[in-house]
Amino acid sequence: MLRTALARGADDADLFFEHSGSTSVALSDGKVNRASTHVDLGVGVRVVVGDQVGYAYTEDLTEAAMMQAAEVASEIARGSRQVQPVPLSERRLGDRYPAERPWEGVDLETRVAMVRDWERRAFAADPRVIRVETSLGDSFKHVLIARPDGRLVYDYQPMTRGWVVCTARDGEKKESSSANLAQRAGLEFYDEARVSKMCQKAVDDTLLLFDAAKAPAGEMTVVLGAGSSGILLHEAIGHGLEADFNRKGISIFADRVGQRIAPRGVTVVDDGTIPHARGSINTDDEGNAPERTVLVEDGILRGFLHDEISARHYGVTPTGSGRRESFRHVVLPRMRSTYMESGSFTPEEIIASVQNGIYCADFANGQVQIGAGDFAFYVRRGYLIEGGKLTRPIKDVNLIGNGPEVLATIEMVGNDLKIDEGGWTCGKDGQSVPVSQGMPTVKVSKLSVGGVSA
Repeated sequence: MLRTALARGADDADLFFEHSGSTSVALSDGKVNRASTHVDLGVGVRVVVGDQVGYAYTEDLTEAAMMQAAEVASEIARGSRQVQPVPLSERRLGDRYPAERPWEGVDLETRVAMVRDWERRAFAADPRVIRVETSLGDSFKHVLIARPDGRLVYDYQPMTRGWVVCTARDGEKKESSSANLAQRAGLEFYDEARVSKMCQKAVDDTLLLFDAAKAPAGEMTVVLGAGSSGILLHEAIGHGLEADFNRKGISIFADRVGQRIAPRGVTVVDDGTIPHARGSINTDDEGNAPERTVLVEDGILRGFLHDEISARHYGVTPTGSGRRESFRHVVLPRMRSTYMESGSFTPEEIIASVQNGIYCADFANGQVQIGAGDFAFYVRRGYLIEGGKLTRPIKDVNLIGNGPEVLATIEMVGNDLKIDEGGWTCGKDGQSVPVSQGMPTVKVSKLSVGGVSA
Protein backbone atom coordinates (compact mmCIF):
# COMPACT_ATOMS: atom_id res chain seq x y z
CA MET A 1 0.00 0.00 0.00
CA LEU A 2 2.80 2.43 0.87
CA ARG A 3 4.64 1.67 -2.37
CA THR A 4 1.44 2.27 -4.32
CA ALA A 5 0.74 5.52 -2.47
CA LEU A 6 4.27 6.79 -3.25
CA ALA A 7 4.38 5.53 -6.84
CA ARG A 8 3.61 8.87 -8.55
CA GLY A 9 6.43 10.78 -6.93
CA ALA A 10 5.06 11.80 -3.53
CA ASP A 11 7.26 13.21 -0.78
CA ASP A 12 5.60 11.21 1.97
CA ALA A 13 2.60 9.01 2.78
CA ASP A 14 0.92 7.29 5.69
CA LEU A 15 -1.73 4.68 6.40
CA PHE A 16 -4.13 5.17 9.32
CA PHE A 17 -6.04 2.05 10.35
CA GLU A 18 -8.82 2.45 12.90
CA HIS A 19 -11.19 0.11 14.75
CA SER A 20 -13.46 1.94 17.18
CA GLY A 21 -16.61 1.37 19.17
CA SER A 22 -18.85 3.56 21.31
CA THR A 23 -21.83 3.04 23.61
CA SER A 24 -24.17 5.62 25.13
CA VAL A 25 -27.04 5.35 27.62
CA ALA A 26 -29.30 8.26 28.57
CA LEU A 27 -32.06 8.56 31.15
CA SER A 28 -34.76 11.16 31.78
CA ASP A 29 -38.09 11.15 33.61
CA GLY A 30 -37.03 7.94 35.29
CA LYS A 31 -36.74 6.04 32.02
CA VAL A 32 -33.86 5.03 29.80
CA ASN A 33 -34.84 6.85 26.62
CA ARG A 34 -31.73 6.27 24.57
CA ALA A 35 -29.19 3.47 24.24
CA SER A 36 -26.95 2.92 21.28
CA THR A 37 -23.77 1.18 20.18
CA HIS A 38 -21.68 2.10 17.17
CA VAL A 39 -18.75 0.25 15.64
CA ASP A 40 -16.44 1.66 12.95
CA LEU A 41 -13.60 0.18 10.95
CA GLY A 42 -11.50 1.48 8.07
CA VAL A 43 -8.23 2.90 6.79
CA GLY A 44 -7.25 6.31 5.47
CA VAL A 45 -4.40 6.79 2.98
CA ARG A 46 -2.63 10.15 2.85
CA VAL A 47 -0.15 11.18 0.18
CA VAL A 48 1.88 14.39 0.58
CA VAL A 49 3.61 16.49 -2.08
CA GLY A 50 4.98 19.70 -0.59
CA ASP A 51 2.02 21.34 1.17
CA GLN A 52 -0.51 19.43 -0.95
CA VAL A 53 -2.37 16.37 0.28
CA GLY A 54 -4.10 13.56 -1.55
CA TYR A 55 -6.46 11.58 0.67
CA ALA A 56 -8.70 8.57 0.28
CA TYR A 57 -10.26 6.09 2.69
CA THR A 58 -12.17 2.85 2.67
CA GLU A 59 -14.32 0.95 5.13
CA ASP A 60 -13.59 -2.24 3.18
CA LEU A 61 -10.35 -3.78 4.43
CA THR A 62 -9.95 -6.26 1.60
CA GLU A 63 -6.61 -5.96 -0.19
CA ALA A 64 -8.25 -4.82 -3.43
CA ALA A 65 -10.20 -1.99 -1.75
CA MET A 66 -7.22 -0.77 0.24
CA MET A 67 -4.97 -0.77 -2.82
CA GLN A 68 -7.59 1.21 -4.73
CA ALA A 69 -7.65 3.82 -1.94
CA ALA A 70 -3.85 4.08 -2.13
CA GLU A 71 -4.04 4.55 -5.90
CA VAL A 72 -6.72 7.28 -5.59
CA ALA A 73 -4.67 9.18 -3.01
CA SER A 74 -1.52 8.95 -5.12
CA GLU A 75 -3.38 10.23 -8.21
CA ILE A 76 -4.51 13.37 -6.38
CA ALA A 77 -0.99 14.33 -5.25
CA ARG A 78 1.62 13.91 -7.98
CA GLY A 79 5.29 14.80 -7.62
CA SER A 80 8.75 13.96 -8.90
CA ARG A 81 10.43 12.20 -5.98
CA GLN A 82 11.19 8.49 -5.80
CA VAL A 83 10.62 7.48 -2.17
CA GLN A 84 10.64 3.80 -1.30
CA PRO A 85 9.28 2.51 2.03
CA VAL A 86 11.61 0.60 4.32
CA PRO A 87 10.64 -2.47 6.38
CA LEU A 88 8.18 -1.66 9.17
CA SER A 89 9.04 -1.99 12.85
CA GLU A 90 6.20 -1.88 15.40
CA ARG A 91 6.56 0.46 18.36
CA ARG A 92 4.53 1.88 21.26
CA LEU A 93 5.18 5.51 22.17
CA GLY A 94 3.67 5.60 25.67
CA ASP A 95 0.98 4.33 28.02
CA ARG A 96 -0.62 7.43 29.52
CA TYR A 97 -4.15 6.08 29.94
CA PRO A 98 -4.23 2.41 30.92
CA ALA A 99 -7.81 1.22 31.50
CA GLU A 100 -8.13 -1.06 34.51
CA ARG A 101 -11.69 -2.00 33.50
CA PRO A 102 -11.97 -1.51 29.71
CA TRP A 103 -15.38 -0.56 28.37
CA GLU A 104 -15.47 -3.51 26.01
CA GLY A 105 -16.04 -5.72 29.07
CA VAL A 106 -18.79 -3.61 30.68
CA ASP A 107 -22.35 -4.84 30.10
CA LEU A 108 -25.35 -2.61 29.41
CA GLU A 109 -26.96 -3.42 32.77
CA THR A 110 -23.98 -1.88 34.57
CA ARG A 111 -24.27 1.30 32.54
CA VAL A 112 -28.02 1.56 33.17
CA ALA A 113 -27.48 1.08 36.91
CA MET A 114 -24.95 3.92 36.89
CA VAL A 115 -27.22 6.51 35.26
CA ARG A 116 -30.09 5.49 37.56
CA ASP A 117 -27.82 5.99 40.57
CA TRP A 118 -26.81 9.46 39.38
CA GLU A 119 -30.48 10.38 38.97
CA ARG A 120 -31.26 9.15 42.49
CA ARG A 121 -28.41 11.16 44.00
CA ALA A 122 -29.54 14.39 42.31
CA PHE A 123 -33.16 14.01 43.44
CA ALA A 124 -32.05 13.21 46.98
CA ALA A 125 -29.84 16.31 47.18
CA ASP A 126 -32.69 18.85 47.42
CA PRO A 127 -36.52 18.70 47.38
CA ARG A 128 -36.67 21.55 44.84
CA VAL A 129 -35.22 19.28 42.14
CA ILE A 130 -38.07 18.36 39.80
CA ARG A 131 -36.31 16.76 36.85
CA VAL A 132 -33.00 14.99 36.28
CA GLU A 133 -31.41 13.80 33.06
CA THR A 134 -28.31 11.63 33.12
CA SER A 135 -26.16 10.06 30.45
CA LEU A 136 -23.05 7.94 30.11
CA GLY A 137 -20.98 7.68 26.98
CA ASP A 138 -17.88 5.55 26.51
CA SER A 139 -15.70 4.47 23.64
CA PHE A 140 -12.56 2.64 22.65
CA LYS A 141 -10.33 3.09 19.66
CA HIS A 142 -7.51 0.99 18.25
CA VAL A 143 -5.28 2.81 15.76
CA LEU A 144 -2.33 1.60 13.70
CA ILE A 145 -0.19 4.04 11.72
CA ALA A 146 2.28 2.93 9.03
CA ARG A 147 4.93 5.26 7.57
CA PRO A 148 7.50 4.86 4.75
CA ASP A 149 10.37 5.47 7.19
CA GLY A 150 9.56 2.17 8.92
CA ARG A 151 7.30 3.38 11.71
CA LEU A 152 4.42 1.08 12.63
CA VAL A 153 2.77 2.70 15.65
CA TYR A 154 -0.13 1.21 17.59
CA ASP A 155 -2.32 2.79 20.27
CA TYR A 156 -5.39 1.84 22.30
CA GLN A 157 -7.48 4.90 23.27
CA PRO A 158 -10.30 4.62 25.84
CA MET A 159 -12.67 7.51 26.60
CA THR A 160 -15.69 8.18 28.77
CA ARG A 161 -17.99 11.04 29.72
CA GLY A 162 -20.74 11.22 32.35
CA TRP A 163 -23.38 13.95 32.41
CA VAL A 164 -26.05 15.11 34.88
CA VAL A 165 -28.62 17.82 34.00
CA CYS A 166 -30.74 19.14 36.84
CA THR A 167 -33.93 21.24 36.79
CA ALA A 168 -35.34 22.74 39.98
CA ARG A 169 -38.33 24.89 40.96
CA ASP A 170 -38.45 27.48 43.72
CA GLY A 171 -41.87 29.15 43.84
CA GLU A 172 -42.54 30.50 40.35
CA LYS A 173 -38.89 30.29 39.33
CA LYS A 174 -37.44 27.37 37.41
CA GLU A 175 -33.73 26.93 36.65
CA SER A 176 -31.49 24.30 35.06
CA SER A 177 -27.79 23.55 35.11
CA SER A 178 -25.49 20.60 34.54
CA ALA A 179 -22.20 18.98 35.43
CA ASN A 180 -20.07 16.47 33.57
CA LEU A 181 -16.87 14.47 33.88
CA ALA A 182 -14.64 13.04 31.19
CA GLN A 183 -11.34 11.20 30.94
CA ARG A 184 -9.37 8.67 28.96
CA ALA A 185 -10.07 5.80 31.34
CA GLY A 186 -12.17 2.75 31.93
CA LEU A 187 -15.03 2.08 34.34
CA GLU A 188 -12.72 2.68 37.32
CA PHE A 189 -12.87 6.45 36.62
CA TYR A 190 -16.32 6.68 38.23
CA ASP A 191 -15.30 6.28 41.86
CA GLU A 192 -17.47 7.46 44.73
CA ALA A 193 -15.74 10.81 45.13
CA ARG A 194 -16.08 11.82 41.47
CA VAL A 195 -19.68 10.65 41.12
CA SER A 196 -20.74 12.40 44.32
CA LYS A 197 -19.03 15.63 43.24
CA MET A 198 -20.60 15.57 39.76
CA CYS A 199 -24.16 15.01 41.03
CA GLN A 200 -23.86 17.56 43.83
CA LYS A 201 -22.37 20.18 41.50
CA ALA A 202 -25.27 19.83 39.06
CA VAL A 203 -27.72 20.47 41.92
CA ASP A 204 -25.73 23.25 43.61
CA ASP A 205 -25.18 25.16 40.36
CA THR A 206 -28.89 24.95 39.59
CA LEU A 207 -29.99 26.21 43.00
CA LEU A 208 -27.47 29.05 42.90
CA LEU A 209 -29.25 30.48 39.85
CA PHE A 210 -32.34 31.28 41.95
CA ASP A 211 -30.36 34.00 43.69
CA ALA A 212 -28.40 35.11 40.63
CA ALA A 213 -28.89 38.50 39.00
CA LYS A 214 -28.03 39.81 35.57
CA ALA A 215 -24.51 41.21 35.36
CA PRO A 216 -23.90 44.90 34.74
CA ALA A 217 -22.78 45.74 31.21
CA GLY A 218 -19.69 47.57 30.08
CA GLU A 219 -15.90 47.37 30.28
CA MET A 220 -14.65 46.18 33.66
CA THR A 221 -12.10 44.09 35.51
CA VAL A 222 -12.72 40.36 35.13
CA VAL A 223 -11.33 37.54 37.23
CA LEU A 224 -11.28 34.18 35.45
CA GLY A 225 -11.75 31.28 37.84
CA ALA A 226 -9.44 28.26 37.81
CA GLY A 227 -10.42 25.35 35.58
CA SER A 228 -13.04 25.82 32.88
CA SER A 229 -11.89 29.39 32.15
CA GLY A 230 -9.34 27.58 30.01
CA ILE A 231 -12.00 27.59 27.26
CA LEU A 232 -11.18 31.27 26.72
CA LEU A 233 -7.47 30.43 26.41
CA HIS A 234 -8.25 27.56 24.04
CA GLU A 235 -10.51 29.49 21.69
CA ALA A 236 -9.15 33.03 21.79
CA ILE A 237 -5.44 32.17 21.79
CA GLY A 238 -4.86 28.45 21.22
CA HIS A 239 -6.36 28.21 17.73
CA GLY A 240 -4.28 31.18 16.66
CA LEU A 241 -1.15 29.21 17.61
CA GLU A 242 -1.95 26.19 15.43
CA ALA A 243 0.69 26.25 12.71
CA ASP A 244 -1.53 25.85 9.65
CA PHE A 245 -3.28 29.15 10.40
CA ASN A 246 0.12 30.80 10.69
CA ARG A 247 1.62 29.08 7.63
CA LYS A 248 -1.29 30.47 5.61
CA GLY A 249 -0.95 33.93 7.16
CA ILE A 250 -4.43 33.79 8.73
CA SER A 251 -3.48 34.10 12.40
CA ILE A 252 -2.67 37.42 14.05
CA PHE A 253 0.36 35.67 15.62
CA ALA A 254 1.90 34.63 12.27
CA ASP A 255 4.89 37.02 12.39
CA ARG A 256 5.28 37.41 16.15
CA VAL A 257 7.49 34.47 17.22
CA GLY A 258 10.13 35.76 19.60
CA GLN A 259 8.09 38.84 20.49
CA ARG A 260 6.38 39.71 23.75
CA ILE A 261 2.64 39.05 23.49
CA ALA A 262 1.82 38.91 27.22
CA PRO A 263 3.19 40.30 30.50
CA ARG A 264 5.94 38.53 32.41
CA GLY A 265 4.64 35.60 34.39
CA VAL A 266 2.30 34.38 31.64
CA THR A 267 3.29 30.96 30.29
CA VAL A 268 0.92 29.02 28.01
CA VAL A 269 1.45 25.32 27.33
CA ASP A 270 -0.19 22.67 25.16
CA ASP A 271 0.56 19.25 26.59
CA GLY A 272 -0.28 15.86 25.14
CA THR A 273 1.29 13.88 27.98
CA ILE A 274 -0.93 14.47 31.06
CA PRO A 275 -1.98 11.03 32.40
CA HIS A 276 -5.62 10.19 31.59
CA ALA A 277 -6.49 13.72 30.40
CA ARG A 278 -9.18 13.82 27.71
CA GLY A 279 -6.81 15.63 25.37
CA SER A 280 -3.78 13.40 25.96
CA ILE A 281 -2.43 10.98 23.38
CA ASN A 282 0.24 8.28 23.33
CA THR A 283 0.86 9.03 19.67
CA ASP A 284 -0.44 11.69 17.37
CA ASP A 285 -2.21 10.56 14.23
CA GLU A 286 0.99 10.73 12.17
CA GLY A 287 2.86 8.33 14.47
CA ASN A 288 4.80 11.03 16.35
CA ALA A 289 5.24 11.11 20.12
CA PRO A 290 3.37 13.96 21.84
CA GLU A 291 5.20 16.45 24.01
CA ARG A 292 4.72 19.34 26.40
CA THR A 293 4.87 22.26 23.97
CA VAL A 294 5.59 25.69 25.47
CA LEU A 295 3.80 28.22 23.27
CA VAL A 296 4.22 31.38 25.35
CA GLU A 297 7.09 31.55 27.86
CA ASP A 298 7.09 34.33 30.43
CA GLY A 299 5.12 36.44 27.95
CA ILE A 300 7.27 35.67 24.86
CA LEU A 301 5.76 33.75 21.92
CA ARG A 302 8.03 30.73 21.38
CA GLY A 303 6.31 28.85 18.58
CA PHE A 304 3.31 27.00 17.21
CA LEU A 305 1.64 23.59 17.27
CA HIS A 306 2.91 21.54 14.33
CA ASP A 307 1.95 18.54 12.29
CA GLU A 308 4.57 17.23 9.85
CA ILE A 309 3.57 19.48 6.94
CA SER A 310 3.83 22.69 8.94
CA ALA A 311 7.01 21.47 10.68
CA ARG A 312 8.70 20.99 7.29
CA HIS A 313 7.50 24.44 6.21
CA TYR A 314 9.05 26.08 9.29
CA GLY A 315 12.10 23.82 9.47
CA VAL A 316 11.29 22.56 12.96
CA THR A 317 10.46 19.25 14.61
CA PRO A 318 6.77 18.19 14.76
CA THR A 319 5.26 18.78 18.20
CA GLY A 320 3.10 15.64 18.10
CA SER A 321 0.03 17.76 17.34
CA GLY A 322 -1.14 16.11 14.10
CA ARG A 323 -4.68 14.92 14.83
CA ARG A 324 -7.74 13.74 12.92
CA GLU A 325 -11.29 12.84 13.90
CA SER A 326 -11.16 9.42 12.26
CA PHE A 327 -9.74 7.49 9.31
CA ARG A 328 -12.11 9.50 7.10
CA HIS A 329 -10.30 12.76 7.85
CA VAL A 330 -6.98 14.39 7.01
CA VAL A 331 -4.46 15.39 9.66
CA LEU A 332 -4.44 18.97 11.00
CA PRO A 333 -2.39 20.70 13.72
CA ARG A 334 -4.65 20.56 16.77
CA MET A 335 -4.54 21.33 20.46
CA ARG A 336 -4.44 18.59 23.08
CA SER A 337 -4.47 19.93 26.69
CA THR A 338 -4.03 23.70 26.66
CA TYR A 339 -3.45 25.62 29.87
CA MET A 340 -1.72 28.57 31.51
CA GLU A 341 0.85 27.68 34.15
CA SER A 342 0.44 28.81 37.74
CA GLY A 343 1.75 32.15 38.93
CA SER A 344 2.55 33.46 42.40
CA PHE A 345 -0.71 34.99 43.70
CA THR A 346 -3.36 33.26 45.78
CA PRO A 347 -6.95 33.42 44.47
CA GLU A 348 -7.86 35.41 47.59
CA GLU A 349 -5.20 38.03 46.82
CA ILE A 350 -6.47 38.38 43.27
CA ILE A 351 -10.10 38.86 44.30
CA ALA A 352 -9.13 41.28 47.07
CA SER A 353 -7.33 43.47 44.52
CA VAL A 354 -10.58 44.18 42.61
CA GLN A 355 -12.87 46.93 43.82
CA ASN A 356 -15.58 46.42 41.20
CA GLY A 357 -15.75 43.65 38.63
CA ILE A 358 -16.97 40.14 38.02
CA TYR A 359 -15.67 36.66 38.79
CA CYS A 360 -16.31 33.98 36.15
CA ALA A 361 -16.70 30.54 37.71
CA ASP A 362 -18.05 28.37 34.86
CA PHE A 363 -17.93 28.78 31.11
CA ALA A 364 -20.04 27.14 28.44
CA ASN A 365 -19.51 27.68 24.74
CA GLY A 366 -17.85 30.44 22.75
CA GLN A 367 -16.77 31.48 19.31
CA VAL A 368 -13.69 33.15 17.90
CA GLN A 369 -12.52 34.70 14.65
CA ILE A 370 -9.11 33.10 14.11
CA GLY A 371 -7.60 35.87 12.00
CA ALA A 372 -8.35 38.83 14.26
CA GLY A 373 -8.65 36.89 17.51
CA ASP A 374 -12.02 38.43 18.36
CA PHE A 375 -14.16 36.26 20.64
CA ALA A 376 -17.46 36.00 22.51
CA PHE A 377 -18.00 33.59 25.41
CA TYR A 378 -20.96 32.65 27.56
CA VAL A 379 -20.41 32.47 31.32
CA ARG A 380 -22.84 30.04 32.95
CA ARG A 381 -22.09 31.07 36.51
CA GLY A 382 -20.20 33.85 38.23
CA TYR A 383 -20.23 36.48 40.97
CA LEU A 384 -20.02 40.21 41.36
CA ILE A 385 -16.82 41.48 43.00
CA GLU A 386 -17.48 44.46 45.24
CA GLY A 387 -14.88 45.94 47.55
CA GLY A 388 -12.52 42.99 47.06
CA LYS A 389 -15.12 40.36 47.95
CA LEU A 390 -17.36 37.95 46.05
CA THR A 391 -20.95 39.07 46.59
CA ARG A 392 -24.08 38.29 44.59
CA PRO A 393 -24.10 35.45 42.04
CA ILE A 394 -24.69 36.44 38.40
CA LYS A 395 -25.89 34.58 35.33
CA ASP A 396 -26.36 35.04 31.57
CA VAL A 397 -23.05 36.84 31.12
CA ASN A 398 -21.24 37.29 27.82
CA LEU A 399 -17.57 38.20 27.60
CA ILE A 400 -16.56 39.98 24.42
CA GLY A 401 -12.98 40.78 23.52
CA ASN A 402 -9.82 40.07 21.58
CA GLY A 403 -7.42 37.24 22.39
CA PRO A 404 -4.13 39.13 21.98
CA GLU A 405 -5.54 42.10 23.90
CA VAL A 406 -6.66 39.87 26.77
CA LEU A 407 -3.16 38.38 26.97
CA ALA A 408 -1.68 41.87 27.10
CA THR A 409 -4.00 43.02 29.91
CA ILE A 410 -3.41 40.13 32.33
CA GLU A 411 -2.35 41.64 35.65
CA MET A 412 -2.20 38.73 38.09
CA VAL A 413 -1.82 34.94 37.68
CA GLY A 414 -2.90 32.64 40.50
CA ASN A 415 -1.03 29.71 42.01
CA ASP A 416 -3.97 27.32 41.62
CA LEU A 417 -3.78 25.81 38.12
CA LYS A 418 -6.63 23.37 37.56
CA ILE A 419 -6.99 21.11 34.52
CA ASP A 420 -10.75 20.86 34.01
CA GLU A 421 -12.19 17.33 33.84
CA GLY A 422 -15.13 18.35 31.65
CA GLY A 423 -15.98 16.69 28.36
CA TRP A 424 -14.54 19.36 26.05
CA THR A 425 -14.55 18.79 22.29
CA CYS A 426 -12.80 21.04 19.77
CA GLY A 427 -14.14 21.68 16.27
CA LYS A 428 -12.01 22.71 13.30
CA ASP A 429 -12.56 22.37 9.56
CA GLY A 430 -15.51 20.06 10.15
CA GLN A 431 -13.57 17.74 12.45
CA SER A 432 -14.10 17.18 16.17
CA VAL A 433 -11.44 15.88 18.57
CA PRO A 434 -11.40 15.54 22.37
CA VAL A 435 -9.37 18.16 24.25
CA SER A 436 -8.61 19.31 27.77
CA GLN A 437 -7.97 22.79 29.08
CA GLY A 438 -7.12 24.55 32.27
CA MET A 439 -6.31 27.82 33.99
CA PRO A 440 -5.24 29.19 37.33
CA THR A 441 -7.23 32.14 38.66
CA VAL A 442 -6.34 35.11 36.42
CA LYS A 443 -7.09 38.83 36.67
CA VAL A 444 -7.72 40.70 33.42
CA SER A 445 -7.70 44.48 33.86
CA LYS A 446 -10.44 45.20 31.34
CA LEU A 447 -12.86 43.16 29.30
CA SER A 448 -16.24 43.95 27.76
CA VAL A 449 -19.09 42.34 29.67
CA GLY A 450 -22.47 41.89 28.04
CA GLY A 451 -25.09 42.06 30.78
CA VAL A 452 -27.67 44.63 31.78
CA SER A 453 -26.95 48.30 31.00
CA ALA A 454 -26.93 50.61 34.02
